[in-house]
Amino acid sequence: MNIKGIIMSALAVALMCSCTDLNEKIYDQVSSDNYFNTKMDVIRAVYRPFQQGYYSVQSRQVIEELTGDLVATWKKDDWWDDGGRWRRLHDHTWTVEDEVLKTEWNGCFTGVMQCNSIIGDLSKLAPQKFGFTSAEFEGLISQCRTLRAWYYIRLLGMFRNIPLAVSCDASQNSTGQASPKEVYDFIEKELKECIELLPAKAGSAGNGLSEGQWTKAGAAALLVRLYLNAEKWIGEKKYSDCEAYAQKILDGTYGSYSLGKTWDEVYDWQNENCPEVIFAFPSAKGYDHFVYSGDMYWWTVPARTIANYFGDTKAGNGDHNCKYGLAPSLAPNGTPYTTVLGRPVAKFKKYPEDYRLKLYRNLGNSKREGMMLFGYLEYTENGVKKRVVSPTGGYELYLRDMVANFGNTAPDKVPADQTSDMLHGDHNSGWRYCKYPFYRDDDEGQMESDYVEIRLAEIIYSLAECKFRDGDAAEAGKLLNSVRLRNYPESAVKDYLYAPEGPVELTENELLDEWGREFISEGRRRTDLIRFNKFSTGVWWDKGADKDSHTEILAIPQDVLNSNASLKQNPGY
Repeated sequence: MNIKGIIMSALAVALMCSCTDLNEKIYDQVSSDNYFNTKMDVIRAVYRPFQQGYYSVQSRQVIEELTGDLVATWKKDDWWDDGGRWRRLHDHTWTVEDEVLKTEWNGCFTGVMQCNSIIGDLSKLAPQKFGFTSAEFEGLISQCRTLRAWYYIRLLGMFRNIPLAVSCDASQNSTGQASPKEVYDFIEKELKECIELLPAKAGSAGNGLSEGQWTKAGAAALLVRLYLNAEKWIGEKKYSDCEAYAQKILDGTYGSYSLGKTWDEVYDWQNENCPEVIFAFPSAKGYDHFVYSGDMYWWTVPARTIANYFGDTKAGNGDHNCKYGLAPSLAPNGTPYTTVLGRPVAKFKKYPEDYRLKLYRNLGNSKREGMMLFGYLEYTENGVKKRVVSPTGGYELYLRDMVANFGNTAPDKVPADQTSDMLHGDHNSGWRYCKYPFYRDDDEGQMESDYVEIRLAEIIYSLAECKFRDGDAAEAGKLLNSVRLRNYPESAVKDYLYAPEGPVELTENELLDEWGREFISEGRRRTDLIRFNKFSTGVWWDKGADKDSHTEILAIPQDVLNSNASLKQNPGY
C-alpha cells in the first residue's frame, strides 16, 4: 500500500483524547461505530497520529538545540529577544510558564492518546470485514504501538516523571505519574513485541513509497535510543543491549540498509530512495512539510535571502529568518574561545577540507553544495553583482564566527562595542547553516525533502559509543570512520581518520564533538550532552555551569499541573 501518500493526505480521525488531563472524557460526534466503513478508513485512521508526530518535532527541535552548546538564538539588533524566552533556554533558566515546555508535553501526549484511541478502536473490529488478514491488521496496530513508544521515549527523556497512559479508558492508566522505570519497561516491552509484528524493509534501496511506515529496523532503532540513554533515564547501564540491537541492524537482520554516498544524500529531495533512511516523515510541497517550518530549518538562514540568494520565493513559507545561528568560536576581536564545549565552526575546521564547510550554493537542477553560510552572501541581479543586506540597519551582511554588534564594521576591523552575549548581537553575528536544501523556484526538488527521524549513521555512532565506553576505542574509531569517509576528499581523509586507520586519537571529548558534527541541529544535542555528563556542568560561550543537575529534567508546565492535581512538579522547580 502507498503509505507515503496516505500519511501526507491523512484525514482527521474520530475519538481524539485530551492531551493534558488524561482523566478527561472523550467528546466527539463521530464514533468508531460509524467511522470505519472501508479499508481506507482504517488505514487513514492508523496514520493520523503520524501527522501529529511530524508536527510535534518542532518543539523538540527548539528544546534540544537551544539548550545545547552548538546552536543559539541571540538578540539581533532589535530582533529575536522575545521576552527572553530563547535566553532562558540557552542559560538553563526556563520556568514552568515557558510555552515551549507546554507545547512539547501536549504535543507528545496528544500523539499518545491518538495512538491509544486507534489501538482501542481497531481491537474491536473484525479484520476480514475490511479486507485485511489478521497479520496485516496486527501490523497496522503495531504501527501505532511503535509510534506511541516513540512519543514516550521523548517524554521520558524530557520530563522523566510522567503519566503512563495506555488507553482512552482512564482506569487502565497510571494514577498520577508512573516511575521512570515503569515507563521505560513499557517502552521496551512494546518495541520488542512490535519488532516481531512489523514488516522488514524490502530490498536494498530506500523506503520508497513505504516512507513513513515503521519497520522492524525502525522499532529496533528506537530500542537503541532507549538503551543508549538508560543510564541517565533510569540509572541502569544498558550499553550491551544497545550494542546488540545496533549490531543486528547493521548486520541486516531487520532489512538491508547502507550509508548514502554523500553527506547530504540523506537530506535531499529524493531521500525516500536513500538506503540510509530508517524512518522519515514524508514531506511534499503541497502537503505537510514541517521540516521547512520556522522552528525547524526554514529559519536557520538570514532574513531577506529568499529572493536574492536562494531564489525560493514560491516555496510558500514566506521569507527566511535568522532564528538559529551557530554559537561563536571567536570573541569579537578574533581571539579563539577555549571552552571544551561549543565552538561548532572551530570543531568543523579541525578537519578543514570537510565538504560541509563549503558555502551553501544552489547549483540548479535540484543540486546543491555546502552546508554553511558565512562572509558576504553575493548574488547577481539583472547582470549586477550585489550582496544581501540586513533587514534592519541597512548594512551589507558579513557573517562572522562571532557574536557582537558589528553593523557596518569592516570584516578586518574590531567593533567598538565588543560585548558578546545573548543580548549583544546583530544580523552579522554567527555562521548560519542549511542542513536541508533550499532549492530555487525552477527546481523540481523544492520543498520535497522528507524529514529524517532515524538514519543508519545514528546506529553506527551509537554502536561506536558503546564500544568506546567498553574500552574499545579502536573499533569505535573504525565505525565512526565508516561514516566520516564521505565528508572529506580522498586526498585529505588519510589525515582525518581515527586510529588505528588514521592519526587522530578518539577521546571522550572528540567522540562528543563528532556526534555534534554529524548530527548538528538534528534535535538531539541536549540528550547527548546529558548522556556525556556535560549538560549541567558544561561551560560554553557566555554560559556558565548550572547550579546543580536538576536542569537535566525539564519542568512540568504549570498549566499541566493546574489541570491534573495528581501530578507533582519535578525536583528543582
